[in-house]
Amino acid sequence: MVPFLNLDLEEFGRQEPWEPGPCSWTCGEQVSELGLDSEVLPVRGDHPAAQNRFLYVGGALHALPSGIRGLLRPSPPFSKPLFWAGLRDLTTPRGKDPDETVHSFAQRRLGPEVASLAMDSLCRGVFAGNSRELSIRSCFPSLFQAEQTHRSILLGLLLGAGRGPQLDSALIRQAQAERWSQWSLRGGLETLPQALHAHLTSRGVSVLQGQPVCGLSLQAEGRWKVSLEDSSLEADHIISAIPASVLSKLLPAEATPLARALSTITAVSVAVVNLQYRGARLPVQGFGHLVPSSEDPVILGIVYDSVAFPEQDGSLPGLRLTVMLGGSWLQTLEARGCVLSQELLQQEAEKAAATQLGLNEPPSHCLVHLHKNSIPQYTLGHWQKLESAAQFLAAQKLPLTLAGASYEGVAVNDCIESGRQAAARVLGTEPNS
Repeated sequence: MVPFLNLDLEEFGRQEPWEPGPCSWTCGEQVSELGLDSEVLPVRGDHPAAQNRFLYVGGALHALPSGIRGLLRPSPPFSKPLFWAGLRDLTTPRGKDPDETVHSFAQRRLGPEVASLAMDSLCRGVFAGNSRELSIRSCFPSLFQAEQTHRSILLGLLLGAGRGPQLDSALIRQAQAERWSQWSLRGGLETLPQALHAHLTSRGVSVLQGQPVCGLSLQAEGRWKVSLEDSSLEADHIISAIPASVLSKLLPAEATPLARALSTITAVSVAVVNLQYRGARLPVQGFGHLVPSSEDPVILGIVYDSVAFPEQDGSLPGLRLTVMLGGSWLQTLEARGCVLSQELLQQEAEKAAATQLGLNEPPSHCLVHLHKNSIPQYTLGHWQKLESAAQFLAAQKLPLTLAGASYEGVAVNDCIESGRQAAARVLGTEPNS
């Protein structure tokens, strides 16, 4: 299960953790550079939150198989040992299409059950999206690259297909040695941007906050004019990390082809409901569970916060959960013009906690956050949109670089890495690799 939102949750002191992945060591380097090593809360490889993850299928929680024994015997909700899915992958020929939906890819290589249960749930947990619409090439590039390079997901991942540059620091070495499953910061993830802000301003960097951009225009000398609500500023180069659809409305007429391409990168809304229960206990110990669309169109998954990070329970002792709602259900309600009230979202979250975890008593505390159009959707052919945008920028020599969640990774790790790469390209410090 991969959490996908970064929030300051007030008195809960809770945030989404990071999970090590292709770009996560860039975050580790950032943490060390900002002097936050002592604030890191790791979840080591032998912790229940690292070892136990669940799917909610057929009205029950099922632990995802782990280890050789788990792969060799039937593990509900899968009717056959996952060994057979691995064997299917090893014997399936390489796909010939330049892109494919996540569902089609998983069904072809791993079988219908893995596609409809595991990959469907994963797409909902990461992208709040539909695996039958999302692109394997853009959403899970390491899996796509593994097949292209080695004809097999398993062989490709074992041999390191799609692995990025390996960074190094004392914190990264510790995380690798202890097999960290995920990690957070003691004061919440907001600690990172706060420390970064202090680091930059202490070195004379101006940081403008709460000043929406109203428009962008190109000046005769090739500089940008950035129009704000009550003022403007000029820039030699812009690195934009705002949503693609928002940027498309700010671009000048000279960039109409780019604006048209960016406007097709859509996003979905997600509601995050934090619940706290006094004197309650979970039926299982683990990181959390995901819910396939066939089981419940409303609930994407539930994270068991108090299991992974009891240090963040703070002055409000009790069991803390994060219930994630969204995807097609919210899209349907928004299309109907329904009012997405906090009461409705809290009601759905409490119902899920009662039905799926047996928490029938009302929570002692609740926080509801609705994030509209917050998760970009990398649908089939997303890579072509990025290629088109890159070609236009290069041909027109526009001093504009695209970064952030709309393009190549919605996770915090990916956004930090894309921002680092964008800055390196502008400064000419990107390594030739």
